[in-house]
Amino acid sequence: MQRLLVICRHADSNDPFPLQPDFERELTKNGQHQARITGKWLRDSFQKVDAILSSPAPRAGLTARLLASKLYFEEEQIEYVPDLYNARESVLMNILGKLPDHITRVVLVGHNPGITSLARTLSVKHVGYLDPAGAYAIKLDLANWQELHIRTGTLESQFEQP
Repeated sequence: MQRLLVICRHADSNDPFPLQPDFERELTKNGQHQARITGKWLRDSFQKVDAILSSPAPRAGLTARLLASKLYFEEEQIEYVPDLYNARESVLMNILGKLPDHITRVVLVGHNPGITSLARTLSVKHVGYLDPAGAYAIKLDLANWQELHIRTGTLESQFEQP
């Protein structure tokens, strides 16, 4: 079955204030604009998605919500996965491998370097680090998401901010 994984980095965020934990960083006004532009690209390119998974960090969560609004995806349906925060590639693969079979199009909103590493592994291409609000769309021929551990896909398209 043809499946689509869109790997998206959170949009532009504030630099941390002194003693502010990295987790708490929020999107800038420009970052909010970037996320809306990425959401429009997603809608124009893929029309809809079945699931949006996001890191619970504020900058990733707001990015996910802004993407969802452009995709007419119910904000309440976004799944915030604590282990997505600054996750390594292996953790990302395990999370995706647990997706139910009826999900065929998913957006993953997360953080570098794990998401770029995941895109490189799944596309078998040395793609560049994802910039803020950038995205890689990878087509995968999988009977179920568990096959993600043993199969690769094709880089269908990528998005960079204009």
